Amino acid sequence: MVAIAFGVTTSVINGAIVSVALPTLSVEMSISSADSVWAVNSYQLATVMSLLIFSSVGERTSYRRVYVAGLTLFAFASLGCALSANFTALVIFRALAGIGAAAVTSINTTLIRIVYPIDRLARGLSLNATIVALSSVAGPSLASAILSFASWQWLFAVNIPFAVVAALLSFGFLPDNPERGARGRLNIADCTLNALTFGLLIFSIEAFSHNSAWWIPASTLALLGIVGTIYVRRQLHATTPLLPFDLLRIPIFTLSILTSICSFTAQMLAMVSLPFILQHTADYSDVETGLLLTAWPVVIMFIAPIAGRLVERVHAGILGLSGLSIMTLGLVLLGFIDHTTSTTEIVIRLVLCGAGFGIFQSPNNSIMIASAPAARSGSASGMLATARLVGQSSGAALVALIFHLADGATSAAPLFVAAGFAATGAILSASRIRLPLPEILRHK
Repeated sequence: MVAIAFGVTTSVINGAIVSVALPTLSVEMSISSADSVWAVNSYQLATVMSLLIFSSVGERTSYRRVYVAGLTLFAFASLGCALSANFTALVIFRALAGIGAAAVTSINTTLIRIVYPIDRLARGLSLNATIVALSSVAGPSLASAILSFASWQWLFAVNIPFAVVAALLSFGFLPDNPERGARGRLNIADCTLNALTFGLLIFSIEAFSHNSAWWIPASTLALLGIVGTIYVRRQLHATTPLLPFDLLRIPIFTLSILTSICSFTAQMLAMVSLPFILQHTADYSDVETGLLLTAWPVVIMFIAPIAGRLVERVHAGILGLSGLSIMTLGLVLLGFIDHTTSTTEIVIRLVLCGAGFGIFQSPNNSIMIASAPAARSGSASGMLATARLVGQSSGAALVALIFHLADGATSAAPLFVAAGFAATGAILSASRIRLPLPEILRHK
């Protein structure tokens, strides 16, 4: 579990610290602020394009080998980023880092299922959620500390020792697959169609979020329709498909995936819009805003372990309904922030959101992983990570669209839209209560 924790920490912190460095990269590499965002976008695109491919490779070969290979590539790419002489090289190495991160995150929860005893799976997943929350809190602070005395190159160089230690620990201590979920080699055409489908999906979302000319997202969406149709038709007839339709035919799994997309869309809508609202409407500085927003992930660190134990006694659907209902309340209250709202009131509302998300996340992940046959847990893990990225990308794009419709004016509308997504997730979670739980989660 220490090996898994090092790998997760490395990938999460890397995602968090680069965003902080975008203004610095823009100045030092003489590029526009809009172009600098490609340091983040290239990483995200490469990750989502390869997630399901790596989860399938892990099922066919070895999760441990995929994990170690991903960490090794991530270390190499981080070195390339640190040594990049121009922005083009940086974007290329960031894409390679995204591929390495995909190999890690696509099978992360599968490894937890293998490592933990069946009756304590939820505890392992809650520990993983705690590590992610802690890394999310530490990322911006670490970035600010590094930039206060060193150049931006060190933001990437700091990843190398973490990735190397994680790879060595993973090679030495992670178990191999207890059983294979798929046989034979991957079909190259299917892998290409998978990468194009998810790449076009995220690129279309990003095009909307950056206010591109109308014909760009229109063209990519049309191409997505053609490529996606071909991909889905091929996957429907595959024995062990990359896009796991065999798992999507399990009602509780599909409902959990949809609930996850709703929750991460709501979370990203709030996280992207709140800095603008807190600074422009409530008159907080950027430093004060950053400190306030840490309340959300910090409370997850404390709530996630509790939720991991509760799921052993309470139906995960009930926990999901309760958590997302609390999150909905917190988001609605945040929507009414103005210059008269006290700091204490804002913190309480952020704590409500973080607590609700923490109560929901571990039980929902437990259902997704536990409802898949053991041999197909790699694909379940890949879908879990894909749902998170699609939700986050959609949330960020919706904020940009809402602000664009408001002619650039700061608006609380994203928070109310986020509350709508959280409420939808709560309804979806409630619909799972009538369904039988996976045997692993059934209460004796």
